Amino acid sequence: MIRVLVVDDSATVRNIFTKELNKYPDIEVVGAAPDPYIARDKIVRLKPDVITLDIEMPRMDGITFLGKLMKHYPIPVIIVSSLTRNGGKLSLEAMEKGAVDVIAKPGEAYSVGDMSEQLAEKIRAASRVDISKYSRKDTAVKPPQTNVIKTRALAETTNKILAIGASTGGTEAIKEVLTRLPRNIPGTVIVQHMPPNFTTAFAARLDTLCEIDVREAKDGDSVRPGLALIAPGNYHMLLSRSGANYFVKVKSGPLVHHQRPAVDVLFKSVARYAGGNAAGVILTGMGKDGAEGLLEMRTLGAKTIAQNEASCVVYGMPKAAVELGAADRILSLDDIPAAILSVFGK
Repeated sequence: MIRVLVVDDSATVRNIFTKELNKYPDIEVVGAAPDPYIARDKIVRLKPDVITLDIEMPRMDGITFLGKLMKHYPIPVIIVSSLTRNGGKLSLEAMEKGAVDVIAKPGEAYSVGDMSEQLAEKIRAASRVDISKYSRKDTAVKPPQTNVIKTRALAETTNKILAIGASTGGTEAIKEVLTRLPRNIPGTVIVQHMPPNFTTAFAARLDTLCEIDVREAKDGDSVRPGLALIAPGNYHMLLSRSGANYFVKVKSGPLVHHQRPAVDVLFKSVARYAGGNAAGVILTGMGKDGAEGLLEMRTLGAKTIAQNEASCVVYGMPKAAVELGAADRILSLDDIPAAILSVFGK
């Protein structure tokens, strides 16, 4: 049984989360608090396994509380974010300070049913995180591009595609990969499980840190060398092709593995339209999203990589891919950027 404490100044959100989460036999909401001061006392008394934490609250904001919590009483935290641009930026800051995941407050973008399933999955993933080993590096200032791997000229990359999928712990993992890739890397398409506007902030932050360009994808965007497109929250992203040119389709649709965007949706489209001209990478995350798609990519000639257990925050998605026989190589996060370059090298 996973014990959860809900911290939110909205009585409506506290009630919805409590009602919905208590429907799951493996999750129990042991308490709720309207602000961090009350939460502090309940954490000590109730000893929850996971906390859901609102960012914008009276008396003390969620990010300040998160910093104190990680210092004095580290525990897995899932951020509850408003569906606003500012909410996305604050959520990203919270992730960099130690929160393990983020979910949108119930609203127009999600039905309560969708939110319930996604939150339950995130709580299960968070409960498996070893928080003592989970840290975030300060990326507030753009570092020198000394981290980029120096390589010989890559082979012709205009007809090549790099596809990456991740979930819990993936924001840091994706950052570690992309900041080491040189400017002439093939066109890159990425799915990271996250809500609307958070993907906007995530892409903007990566764009300041990477040698390549990073953008949140829009329907019809061209996929070109030196550009990474991140699927927008609450929309699936698919690769397509017109003649020699790749582009993406961004559309709604049913949840896949409780997710939208889903890695499987992207990977299966990459298998169809890029085949052996692609490479697929599956990174840390809960569940099995991406495993079937990665297998389809490998079957059609793509090179495929799965992150190893030791370097994953949650060894779920890569494990499912490995067990399915979808991965050519199983590598630590540190070794993945060089392996990507070797796939596309001359």
